[in-house]
Amino acid sequence: MPNTHENDEEEFDDELLPADDPDAARTAADGETFEHYRFVADPKQGLLRIDKFVVDRVMHASRTKIKDAAEAGNIRVNDVPVKANYRVKPGDVVTIVMSYPPREVEIVPEDIPLNIVYEDDSLLVVNKAAGMVVHPGHGNYTGTLVNALAWHLKDLPMFSNQADLRPGLVHRIDKDTSGLLVVAKTEAAKVSLSRQFFDKTTSRTYLALVWGAMADNEGTIVGNIGRSLKDRKVMDVFPPDGDYGKHAVTHYRVVERLGYVTLVECRLETGRTHQIRAHFRHIGHPLFSDEHYGGSQILKGTTFAKYKQFVQNCFSILPRQALHAKTLGFRHPASGEYMQFDSELPPDMTMCIDRWRAYVSGRDLEQNE
Repeated sequence: MPNTHENDEEEFDDELLPADDPDAARTAADGETFEHYRFVADPKQGLLRIDKFVVDRVMHASRTKIKDAAEAGNIRVNDVPVKANYRVKPGDVVTIVMSYPPREVEIVPEDIPLNIVYEDDSLLVVNKAAGMVVHPGHGNYTGTLVNALAWHLKDLPMFSNQADLRPGLVHRIDKDTSGLLVVAKTEAAKVSLSRQFFDKTTSRTYLALVWGAMADNEGTIVGNIGRSLKDRKVMDVFPPDGDYGKHAVTHYRVVERLGYVTLVECRLETGRTHQIRAHFRHIGHPLFSDEHYGGSQILKGTTFAKYKQFVQNCFSILPRQALHAKTLGFRHPASGEYMQFDSELPPDMTMCIDRWRAYVSGRDLEQNE
């Protein structure tokens, strides 16, 4: 079984990384749901259709899969999208983005309720509840979103293939993060959506409750994200011009100031593992109630017992990181129409934020008396 590190990771990395082998390499970054190849045609290469060129070099790549990738613009020669009948010439640089091949693991369909906010023949958008793992992996082989999808979409070819560990997935969010996810229902939709995430043409915003009063009303956090050198269970932030970690950018703006905590909107320019959680800890504002990133301790406020009890009550109401994937936008893989979805905050975050509003209101009232 693949090790997915507790299945509690932010989103699949969207960026094509430099190949370890310049002639043929597959990136294997944690969390990716599609793979990237880069080939340079030999100087003595005779003219050869690109589908034949690729099928001879990529294991598990069928002609149909290659054709779907080409139609989605996911096969490029010298940075220009080409069709499956393109003839490769000497020196051509061929890059490919395709779904990972099926893995030898059984996906058990389970009748788990899903909050589906939109569905058509190509895709569906689901509002994932906090606590649900997105796909099976080490320690989580049942009860996941994929198990639920396998039941809901069991009549579709993509979801009847019991060997595919991540059918339809093009991105994911943490187990304990709530919010919107798009799921492809066909291979063509999957490669199209994968390309949009890869090209960073999707739009995603999150709402997060963070510790402390943000100094600025808006800003940008830039810093490479990589596995912590001290604790492999979490991610850390490294210099943006360094060799360790992957380039990551998070834009934010303050939505509401609530005394010792702040509600912020985050817009992802990249989609790294635990990006928001790591970036905000890095600037001294861990997400409220985030156990793994230091937010489940009382970091700001007074020493009064009444205040400590208030915060503990908030932790009880929201026993997870205060993070919700609120909006999601992309172009429909079939029609090309731009689609934008919005979701309400879940009850646990709403109740917690309301408690902080009441606390700040009461404190202000006391100070004015």
